[in-house]
Amino acid sequence: MDKMIRSSEQISLFCRLNIHAKRELPIRSSEMGMLIYLVKTEEEKTPNAVARFFKVSKSMATNMTTSLLNNGYIRKKQSETDKRSFCLLPTSKAIRLVEETYEEYFKMMSVLEAKMGEEDFDRLVSLLETANKILLEEKSNG
Repeated sequence: MDKMIRSSEQISLFCRLNIHAKRELPIRSSEMGMLIYLVKTEEEKTPNAVARFFKVSKSMATNMTTSLLNNGYIRKKQSETDKRSFCLLPTSKAIRLVEETYEEYFKMMSVLEAKMGEEDFDRLVSLLETANKILLEEKSNG
């Protein structure tokens, strides 16, 4: 049991340290993640694609979309082929915020990679990917 307690404490501490890293953002960190996705990727940029990418519910993606729309960070563009669907496009305000904060947002990951070394860092990320896959499967199954 001591192993499980220690493991749980270490994982919790890691998550808290990363989540509570000093980030002066005018929006929630989940919304910042969505803006980074919209600005930096070539992926499909719809609310459904956002939900799939971040593995959140469609309603969560809709809430983030609504907040970012209301604050002028994104705009909607109706699909030419399917009038019920729309793309999410970052505004110049969003692009500026992402460019100004991108390095700071990922600073902790850069520090970990630099101090752990690339091989250990890659192994950590690989293990986290495996753990996330297992937990997502468990979540889906019940």
